[in-house]
Amino acid sequence: MKEFSFKLNGKDFKAQVDEKGDGRLTITVNGKAYSVEVPEQAKAVAPHVVRPTAAVAGGAPVARPAASSVSENVVAPLPGTITSVAVKEGQKVKRGDVVVVMEAMKMANDIVANQDGVVTRVVAQPGQSVNQGDVLVEIQGEAASQAAPSAAPAPAPHAAPAADAGAVVAPLPGTIKQIKVKAGQDVQRGDVLVTLEAMKMENDIQATQAGKVKAVLVQSDQQVQQGDVLVEFE
Repeated sequence: MKEFSFKLNGKDFKAQVDEKGDGRLTITVNGKAYSVEVPEQAKAVAPHVVRPTAAVAGGAPVARPAASSVSENVVAPLPGTITSVAVKEGQKVKRGDVVVVMEAMKMANDIVANQDGVVTRVVAQPGQSVNQGDVLVEIQGEAASQAAPSAAPAPAPHAAPAADAGAVVAPLPGTIKQIKVKAGQDVQRGDVLVTLEAMKMENDIQATQAGKVKAVLVQSDQQVQQGDVLVEFE
């Protein structure tokens, strides 16, 4: 059993975390117990994943790409309850804008957009209980939502990122405790990339796709903010 102490709004809190196995936890805060179920390893993801879209060659008019191929899913970084939703479908947002407020362990957490774009779908609803990795809001990237002009020249071959390229970002502020991958390493979906300590709890940040690590942008004991890029993929 792990025990933690922290202060919020001048009030002292004591928390105990008891792992029951099979992804189940019992978290006791100031004597009140909460049952938490952690999703399977394959489902657990970093709350925000940026997937650059493939460049579109010019020449002939090109139809807009399907929203599902260019959307970024904003996901829950940990289990909790949705207290409010700050956006609606069709709304334009900027990187860092609050899209959802979620209560977890008696604290309100602002879940923010990780890119400029347009909200294509709002999944979360006030009062809804969510698990880590559940999709809350889908955002279509601003650049990807526009068709390429017919007169635009084709980009150089090296300018187009790989279709499966992406980056894993910090789901909430914290401290990097351990880095488990290096540039050039092949990883599978669900592999742990970085261990992040937040709210006195260690969180395994995992790969959401199979691929090769392009760059590791953080170091052990480094302080990071929500949305900071941790690892880039080719």
